[in-house]
Amino acid sequence: MEALVAQLIGGLAGGAAGGKLVKGSDLGNIGNLIAGAVGGVGGGSLLGSMLGGAGGGMDIAAIASQLVGGGVAGAIVQIVVGLVVNKVIRKA
Repeated sequence: MEALVAQLIGGLAGGAAGGKLVKGSDLGNIGNLIAGAVGGVGGGSLLGSMLGGAGGGMDIAAIASQLVGGGVAGAIVQIVVGLVVNKVIRKA
């Protein structure tokens, strides 16, 4: 449960940062947070299972790795979704 919360918080932060850092990927504050949270939880879980850290735990290294993994995954998903959505909306 702690890992999920860390991934969610990391994804929220990554989504917010990704939307502001990459030109053309901003979905607004709420859109950035939603895309980042989805990416953070999904990508953080996937990354954790691929790297063998799915066991969880309460030590600071495990929580920090889940937080960073969720943040990176959240930023990537938010940037990709933001670019695609903004490209489609501008074409329409």
